Formats: sequence, C-alpha cells, structure tokens
Amino acid sequence: MNRDELVAFLDEYLQISAYPDKSSNGLQVEGKAEVERVAFAVDTTLRTIERAAKGRADMLIVHHGMIWGGLGYVTGFHYRRLKALIESGLNLYAAHLPLDVHPEVGNNVGLLRLLGLEPKGPFGEYKGLSIGLYGEFNEPQPIEKVAQIIAEKLDTTVKTYEFGKKEIKTVGVVSGAGAFALEEAHRKGIDLLVTGEFGHADYLTALDLPQSVLVAGHYKTETLGVKALMGLVREKFGLSVFFIDEPTDL
Repeated sequence: MNRDELVAFLDEYLQISAYPDKSSNGLQVEGKAEVERVAFAVDTTLRTIERAAKGRADMLIVHHGMIWGGLGYVTGFHYRRLKALIESGLNLYAAHLPLDVHPEVGNNVGLLRLLGLEPKGPFGEYKGLSIGLYGEFNEPQPIEKVAQIIAEKLDTTVKTYEFGKKEIKTVGVVSGAGAFALEEAHRKGIDLLVTGEFGHADYLTALDLPQSVLVAGHYKTETLGVKALMGLVREKFGLSVFFIDEPTDL
C-alpha cells in the first residue's frame, strides 16, 4: 500500500498531534513510497534497524523513535542509525505518548487487561494529561498473585515493594517510567501502582508515603502497545508484519 495512506491512518488513529510530548511523533524518517511489510519494535537502535532491513521491511514502527524534539548533530550513533535507515529505504514511524494513552491498543490499557481489568478512569497525570489508567478487582487480591500474573503474562521479572496495601483492590498502571505517579496513587487511594521503572529516590518516596508498587521493566511494559498495533495493521490492511524483540532487562 502507499506509505502516505498508512501514515495518515496511523496519525489519525493514534491522534499523533493531540499530546504534549518530547518525542517527534509520526513519520520521522521517510523511506520507500510503497509498503508491503512492516516491522514493529519498542526502540529505535542500530540493531532494530538492521533487523528490520534484514527482514525485508519497508517500514519500522516503534514506541521510542530517533528524534526527540529535534535531531541536533548527526554524528556518532545518530549518524549510523540514520545512514542505516536511508540506505535500506526504511520508513521510521514513532508513537510515544499516543501509544501509552490509546484506549484500544495502548500500553496502559494492555497492562490492565493482563490482570483481567477494564479501565475505571484516568490516572497518572503528566503535563496536564493523564497517560495512565486505573482499574478495580471485584474482590481484593494478594499482591503476590497480582505480581505472578504480570510476571507470567509479560514473561518478565517483577519486583514487589509492599510498602502499603498487601491486599489489592485498585490498581493504577503507567507503563515505562511511571514512578512520577506515586504521590497521585497514594492521594487517590490506589492500592497498587504498576509501572516499568523504579529508581533510588522513587523507592524512598514509596516507602514514606507508604505506597505498594510492582515494577515489571520499562521494556516489557511497553511491548504491549506495539504488538497490539501490529495486529491491527495486519488485520486492517493485510500487510505482512513482524515484531523485533530486543529486551534490555530494564
């Protein structure tokens, strides 16, 4: 199909221009005019670009693109990535916050659904926008059971910080680096924050609030969106698609 038709669909479906974002979302690097095969990945790296090209992809769709508000100097690894894209004719399309937030294929709705939950409302305010969601179990669940479900379904190692509730009714989810929502979770009475990344200062904040937290990995929690979008593109357009798995274990 024509690249511009696919880009127009993605821009509209993901509401690319609706969110304040550090990422330059949308078509970041223009390649071939016709698209028959599409690769999906969480990150834009030299390795994912090379694997997409080796897999004969015409477009690479990612969560973390290459351009974050401006490219700056095209040297070093920036040059090598851009060179590999141009030489292979790959189109690079990025959707950062739009793919976290999306109500159908988003990372956060995907995290809730891993737990068998549907969204009850918005959560995780970032620059005036709630990029996360929260849901509620019918009956309280042991935090260990919630952790086990996420670990098994995401095939990841989950770290559990039982600083607050140990019997979980309400769950707030913010994929990736979502520890900024700790205080909001505590303020709103969210029993458990599920996110991907947790630092030293975050640990101390959660301890003092107190707030229970599950940390499932930045990478793993953000595979859900690109995989869901991959299924949609295959179904809607009949294009050949494949996922490039490059886990960071972080």
